[in-house]
Amino acid sequence: MAGQEVTFDDVARAAESLQEDGEAVTIEAVQDFLGEGSPNAIFKHLAAWRAANVKPKAPPKAELPQELLAGLADWALKFAEQAGAGDREALERNEADIEALRSAGEALEGERDALREEMASATAASEEAIAERDETIERLNAELKNARQVAMDALVSKAKDQLAIDGKEQQLTQLRQELERKVADMAAESDARLRAEMELVGATTARDSLASELDDLRAKLDKSTAERSKLRAELTELKSKK
Repeated sequence: MAGQEVTFDDVARAAESLQEDGEAVTIEAVQDFLGEGSPNAIFKHLAAWRAANVKPKAPPKAELPQELLAGLADWALKFAEQAGAGDREALERNEADIEALRSAGEALEGERDALREEMASATAASEEAIAERDETIERLNAELKNARQVAMDALVSKAKDQLAIDGKEQQLTQLRQELERKVADMAAESDARLRAEMELVGATTARDSLASELDDLRAKLDKSTAERSKLRAELTELKSKK
């Protein structure tokens, strides 16, 4: 509890108790007696108590011993020493109090310096944590930007592949339709030619011509089928690259 404020009555009670016990009335003694109180507060109240209660010792009466006239000079010296004893005791007590205050001040300065060092250390740690946080945020922003760019590139590539596939499928459909039209046209033309040739040269010649045309048509159909298979292979390869 040391360091709490005390009242004048507390200090006076402690000082009187110490004085009655024949002990020296000092700041440390009063503080030990009370178990609390700062040196500054005790010093202030103790000085007021001493001014009101501690009286300097009265000097002895200057009576010359009739039988010691020869030793007058020695007696006068002793008298002077006794007369100044009270002031010396008061000075010694004040010096002791001042020393106690100085020690307490040095202790407080040490605590202040320690707190300053702790504050400086905490400030440095905080600044380092802020710098690490800013660096982490910057790195994450860069990674997010790269991820967005990769995703965008993938979407663009996928769209291009889809357009290419759609184009191939459209071409294949158009080719199939064109092939069917050609086959129909060739069949119609072959039928017409067959009828004309049968009328002109007879059934045998027409049959041979029809067989030849059919072979030619099969060849064209096989070629068209091969082209269609090639387109399907390209389409499958594009889909696998997705």
